[in-house]
Amino acid sequence: MKRLLVVGQGPAGISAAIYARRGGAAVTVLGKGTGALAKAERIENYYGFDEPLSGAELARRGIEGAKRLGVEFVADELVGLRFKDAMDGFLAELPGGTLEAEAVVLAMGASRLAPPIPGLREFEGRGISYCAICDAFFYRGKEAAVLGAGDYALAEAQALLPHAAKVHLLTNGEKAPENLPEGLVLHTEKVKSVEGAERVERVVFEGGGTLSVSGFFVAFGTAGSTAIAKKIGILLEGVYLKVDASMATNVPGIFAAGDATGGLLQVAKAVHEGAAAGLSALKFLRGKKA
Repeated sequence: MKRLLVVGQGPAGISAAIYARRGGAAVTVLGKGTGALAKAERIENYYGFDEPLSGAELARRGIEGAKRLGVEFVADELVGLRFKDAMDGFLAELPGGTLEAEAVVLAMGASRLAPPIPGLREFEGRGISYCAICDAFFYRGKEAAVLGAGDYALAEAQALLPHAAKVHLLTNGEKAPENLPEGLVLHTEKVKSVEGAERVERVVFEGGGTLSVSGFFVAFGTAGSTAIAKKIGILLEGVYLKVDASMATNVPGIFAAGDATGGLLQVAKAVHEGAAAGLSALKFLRGKKA
């Protein structure tokens, strides 16, 4: 059986992995941490437990159950998703390499909100971007900035470097990453605002300094579901991934479940959608030619 990649190891991702694995698929779960579930101190509205338990314990039990069935786990971060050659299958981009899969379930939770920096919302589509691979070409010979301090931000900067005249990494006061790519200019000051007339023209720092740029790429934290969706052409409803009744997106072979699809942000809903997505992905894999 061809491989299914599940991104996210919360209740939606683990449920998808369990159902697909029990159906005979080779399943790899990619992710670090268990998202919002790990922050839940007590869960007492979920079926099957006569006493409350912590979110962390529920997550642990789910992961151990998946491992018992033979699900493989890779503790790494997804920074991009693209088609393989001839658009037959997918390549998941990690900070240090890639993973191949013939189908993907995106279950990494709701997208993180960008920092509340004045100008980000106002200039969306006019110099503010959330996908360097999509828009880097438009900044040939121009200066661009990437907001972020993690692996995701570095991956976005790497996509810009071959095109832009100069690429600036803005950590917004966070610790600077190690091993910066050659040619990347580091700024650790906090960002006060992004300004311009019709389009982005400059970044203003809290200390009073400014930086002239034509493009500003938001890559704060890790790559959320919205950012990944934009990179590969998945349709959105607001900030959530648009899916049909079988949890399929508009991109054949990519499914989504849990908080990434919006609606009721509860464990019960995530488990249901994960099960549906896992079964739909299994059906898709069975229908692919060997």
